[in-house]
Amino acid sequence: MPELPEVETVRRGLQPAMEGSKITRLELRRKDLRFPFQPDFAGRLQGRTVASLGRRAKYLLADLDSGDVLLMHLGMSGSFRVVSDAPDEENVMPGAFHHPRSDERAHDHVVFHMSSGPSVIYNDPRRFGFMKIFARSEIENEPFLKDIGPEPLGNAFDAAMLAGATAGKKTSLKAALLDQRVVAGLGNIYVCEALFRSHLSPRRLAATLATKKGEPTDHSKRLVTAIHEVLNQAIKAGGSSLRDHRQTDGELGYFQHSFQVYDREGEPCQTDGCSGIVKRFVQNGRSTFWCPKCQR
Repeated sequence: MPELPEVETVRRGLQPAMEGSKITRLELRRKDLRFPFQPDFAGRLQGRTVASLGRRAKYLLADLDSGDVLLMHLGMSGSFRVVSDAPDEENVMPGAFHHPRSDERAHDHVVFHMSSGPSVIYNDPRRFGFMKIFARSEIENEPFLKDIGPEPLGNAFDAAMLAGATAGKKTSLKAALLDQRVVAGLGNIYVCEALFRSHLSPRRLAATLATKKGEPTDHSKRLVTAIHEVLNQAIKAGGSSLRDHRQTDGELGYFQHSFQVYDREGEPCQTDGCSGIVKRFVQNGRSTFWCPKCQR
């Protein structure tokens, strides 16, 4: 599933085509994705201008001039591509993605025709993604958003905040970081990478990020620094393309080439002076990659 860097990469790729542009026509090529489209979905979008395109955790949020918000989630295999608005959709914009497989367009489920010229096409073979529209005034009560923790690249996320959120927790450090109520948008890949860079074991108790008085420990400070570094580098690289993720111009992200521990089972640890070997074990149903020798 796309994590924060992949979704942020998509957001930045869609901005030029969508922000400040009107949705002149919306095509829904099926009645549902993961969930059925709302009965008034198309009517509330057509003719509306996208005032801004933001992101919250792993969700894309398009603010409309009507006072509505369009929430979009990529699911497991969802992707967007931007093409010129030609009837046969063969006139792909320079540098834009056009997949050579003949069945590609069979999975094009939603098409936004924008007044700026191009069309924004949502493609999702597995249909685990979804879209929902709601009033901006209801954003605090929106079920998909209301329990999400702070953004890891936002000003509110620091060592003190992380220590406070994990103080007293009996769960593992990795499980705590994957909890979207603790911090938004982190997934398995970037948690493994951040824990490796901060030399912290994924099995360590989350409570060890705080002292008995609730103050942040050095572990918390190192971990926050590592999370910032990993996410910023991944966004700069266009995310990680392991299965379905592509940027809006069709290019693959390439942060997977910078993985230091994820999917490197059996390889030597990349920490200077460490003779350890990267191991893998299943933790809460997910593969965890780590170096038992230098991650404590």
